[in-house]
Amino acid sequence: MFGLCKMCRMSLALFVLCLMALPADAVLNLKLGHAINEKDVFHDAALKFKEVVEEKTNGDVTVTIYPNAKLGDERNLLESLRMGTVDMAVVTGGPVINFLPSFGVLDLPFLFGSAEHAYKVLDGPVGQGFFKEMEKIGWKGLAYGERGFRNLTNSKKPVVKPEDMKGLKIRVMQNPIYLDAFTTLGANAVPMAWTEALTALQQGTIDGQENPLNVIVAYNINESNKYLSMTRHSYAPNIIMMSMRTWNKLSDEQKAVVQAAALDAAALNREIDNRSEAGWLQELKDKGMEVVDEPDLAAFREAVKSVYEKYEPQFGKELIQSILDTK
Repeated sequence: MFGLCKMCRMSLALFVLCLMALPADAVLNLKLGHAINEKDVFHDAALKFKEVVEEKTNGDVTVTIYPNAKLGDERNLLESLRMGTVDMAVVTGGPVINFLPSFGVLDLPFLFGSAEHAYKVLDGPVGQGFFKEMEKIGWKGLAYGERGFRNLTNSKKPVVKPEDMKGLKIRVMQNPIYLDAFTTLGANAVPMAWTEALTALQQGTIDGQENPLNVIVAYNINESNKYLSMTRHSYAPNIIMMSMRTWNKLSDEQKAVVQAAALDAAALNREIDNRSEAGWLQELKDKGMEVVDEPDLAAFREAVKSVYEKYEPQFGKELIQSILDTK
């Protein structure tokens, strides 16, 4: 400094003082995306996560939520998480199989007998084991929320037994197990992104779709599909996840807050679904949907046995049986 003029020394000293006055940790903003609209429980979960994180960090970590696929559909969100261009997402479990094939065991048709059965599997060693595998891909699995049990809608006829599926054009997620299951049941299964499916339903280029009741209500599927069958053919979790690149930037204290907030959000998601399912079903009936409350599930289970046989070598008979036997 001794070679500097007095004015330069003063300017340098002022610069150093300004640096020292800066906070040690700048505010961190997390970008959280999901593909569903603001009426859906995905958004409720995202809002809960935001609330808890911002409260417990005193605003040092903030969360900006991007619903309605503003950051991309679910497959794009999963890719963006790997690259670190999106910090967080709430995604349906279905598309995960494209990156983590073993996760597909959860998509086998009629695997879960109840929500409680699914919770025990997901929150236990099987579900937590998948979270460990996700870290190798670039995702930090934080908590399993709930998309719910999926049911069939269509514009053509009531579906009571597998034979009624024959020839129906049904949109399914971009997931080979869903494609195999519906093809085995006799449908013309059409894999496509949800954003594309909405237009296809309105235009009549597909006959139906399969989703939990909350999605059917949120997107007014009753306007294009008159018939609903409570097949409960698959239980779909959602996953609250973070990019590993973002996770690794967090302090230990921030990681603890984020983890706790995700568990709170997932618990709220499940509670809303359980509390609201009967009301959603009644709302759809009131709007004119013709509902098959008790399709022949025994016949459907028998009809998809070949799907289990096809995937047993991939997932392992022991894993499948352990899930079926979880109480």
